[in-house]
Amino acid sequence: MASRPGGLHGPRIVALGGGHGLSTLLRGLKVRTDDLTAIVTVADDGGSSGVLREELGLLPPGDLRDCIVALAEAEPLMTQLLQYRFGRGTGLEGHAFGNLFIAALAEITGDFESAIAKASHVLAVRGRILPSTLENVRLYAEVRERGNPNADPFVVYGQSRIAKARGTIERVYLVPSNAKGYPEAIRAILHAEMIVLGPGSLYTSVLPNLLVADIRNALRASSALKVYVCNVATQPGETDDYTAEDHVRALCAHLGAGFCDCILVNSNTNFQLPPHSGSTMVRPYCAEANGYRVVLEDLVDREIPWRHDAHKLAEALLRLYGAHDVPS
Repeated sequence: MASRPGGLHGPRIVALGGGHGLSTLLRGLKVRTDDLTAIVTVADDGGSSGVLREELGLLPPGDLRDCIVALAEAEPLMTQLLQYRFGRGTGLEGHAFGNLFIAALAEITGDFESAIAKASHVLAVRGRILPSTLENVRLYAEVRERGNPNADPFVVYGQSRIAKARGTIERVYLVPSNAKGYPEAIRAILHAEMIVLGPGSLYTSVLPNLLVADIRNALRASSALKVYVCNVATQPGETDDYTAEDHVRALCAHLGAGFCDCILVNSNTNFQLPPHSGSTMVRPYCAEANGYRVVLEDLVDREIPWRHDAHKLAEALLRLYGAHDVPS
């Protein structure tokens, strides 16, 4: 692992996304670099996060909580406590303790970003966790009836409803469309040596960060190595039957060509996923075009083959970084 001035090790890495994909990535990277920043979507409006968002006017804490748990060096009991979800109790059922903890910290400190910083300090987080924006953004999608390409698209409101629409997603967008990027997140992107997009839900975790214009513009301006990590399995209601190239095509449609340097794709698809999951392994076909190159690696978690193996993924990313000519 490369050393930097001040005794720090590893490249300055920024990871953008949300959900299980981002937390898996962070678990693999946190032992391989001392300078890791997660930039997390705040478009979630379902479950416990959605309730707290509506009741307290709070940004949704769920994805940020998952990142805190992934990067925490605290006792296992503490991280288990953060992920504990109440199974009963009027007003408590369905809530994750960690979400309530962050909500309480926001009330005590007076703002959401201070709450995340304090939670990170208490739990000895290795790295930084930042929202992509502090504005109350909502995710919308234009969806077309599946199998009927001539049908007019209809609009679905809310991140939690998009996959349930069970149609073909044409595009997603944020309201308000002019939401300002969080300044610390923008600075992190501009100073990064490697930026990782994904893995995670394509339309509801990865893209919402990049629909914030300031974040998207910083990504384009950054001289870092930019890598998109394609999902290993399709997601019901979002990316049914998608190949790796379909994922990239959707990103290009929203962000323009040349949004990254490399596409990292899982090559090991010899798994039969449970029929009830509604998912299939993403076929690794992806033509090299639009200024990026495609890298195939065995990235799958053999125990949970619809997810990445955290350590395989981290090692593959660092190999890409090591082979990349980093601007001075």
